[in-house]
Amino acid sequence: PCPRSHPRTCMKCGQGTAALVIRVGDPFCRGCFREYFVHKFRAMLGKNRVIFPGEKVLLAVSGGPASSAMVRQVQEGLSREAAKRLRFVPGLVYVEEGAVRRQSPQQREQTLAQMETLLQATGFPYHLIHLEEALELPPSILQPGPERASTSSPSYKEAVDSFIQQQRQDGDGGTSLPGHSSPGRPAGAPGTPSLPDAARTQELLRSFEAAGTATAREELLEMLRTHLIVQTARDRGYAKVMMGESLTRVAVKLLTNLSLGRGAYLAVDTGFTDQRHGDVMVVRPMRDYTAKEIAFYNRFFGVPTVVVPPLFTKRREKPSIHQLVERFLLGLQEEFPSTISTVYRTGEKLSPEPAKASSESQRCLLCLCGLDTYGGEWGGHWGDLGSSRAPLGDPLALTEEELALEPTLILEEPAAGVESKAAYIPLLCYSCRLTFKELGPLDTLPAYVRAEGQRR
Repeated sequence: PCPRSHPRTCMKCGQGTAALVIRVGDPFCRGCFREYFVHKFRAMLGKNRVIFPGEKVLLAVSGGPASSAMVRQVQEGLSREAAKRLRFVPGLVYVEEGAVRRQSPQQREQTLAQMETLLQATGFPYHLIHLEEALELPPSILQPGPERASTSSPSYKEAVDSFIQQQRQDGDGGTSLPGHSSPGRPAGAPGTPSLPDAARTQELLRSFEAAGTATAREELLEMLRTHLIVQTARDRGYAKVMMGESLTRVAVKLLTNLSLGRGAYLAVDTGFTDQRHGDVMVVRPMRDYTAKEIAFYNRFFGVPTVVVPPLFTKRREKPSIHQLVERFLLGLQEEFPSTISTVYRTGEKLSPEPAKASSESQRCLLCLCGLDTYGGEWGGHWGDLGSSRAPLGDPLALTEEELALEPTLILEEPAAGVESKAAYIPLLCYSCRLTFKELGPLDTLPAYVRAEGQRR
């Protein structure tokens, strides 16, 4: 905000008094800031043209500032007052994670009630699911579904023309989109769902407690949450999933994943679109907004949020790599205001090609990206193991004894008749191998991961 002694004028309208300064030399009054915020969201969707008119889109809501602001943008874009209306059919999904965040049953129920109030006020169909439900996911979630029709410009134009023609036939261009519910009774949510059985919660906690590091727990949580959201989209017929990741979060994620050995997949992990799941595309429309812009927008225009505690960790002096990178970037941002935007723009230049897989045998079991372990240290240069080793670039043919020689994977010798953890290693990319090493015994992993691993 500007000092009271020297109020600045809005850079856009030139008349109103600036209410905030987004960047150095960019003062905005409230009205112009709102127009700027709304335009950026619609411009991001319009420029990429991946969401067709009438298409069902699932909005992943965490209750945080970014996802809440994203829902507000969709609400305003679908309203009759919008100058240029959005034309897709929205739905909401919230994954309740209170168990792994060490919330008591009473606290979990309170958070669920707050989230249901927030979601119900939108008037969109919504789905409240618990993280424990990830333990019951089918192994097919680790198999990319059949890709839908291409979203190239001609197809997009045809979809728009068809949608407009259909509206004209209906006789009212302002009718609500199919699938919308009345504000008082959203579809698919008759009431706050009860908490899962205590046995399921203990089974989930066992998986997280078996993880050796805070970084592994963060990665496990991200994997389970993503798989739950994608499975919900498949079951309910949603073609796209919107994630509320801001520019600040994308920059942190970019450096974090680089530190975790996911350099080949940065464009997929942080780009506007993520098509690794095939039939469900993940979209990140909030990635051009900084955390500062989102915080001011929510404060100025009364966007409600729900605060949840961070992931539980026993070692505060040794946090996860995710927390270390976030502290580093935010600290650097205070001294050098262009730090986060520079990291973000660097990621824009990356290509998603290295993450593509031509066959199932070349796809990582956990992250579904193309294996980056062919050749180099992982694929064929593990030292002189003798003439009996597999050909260069074919780690799937390595014997279990050769896998046990890898210095970064300290795996205990299994007892007779017990499944070996080392057998899963050739199915994983470099980063997932490092995480897999820290996830504890096989029996603590979700059943769908073990089932798909055994099938492969």
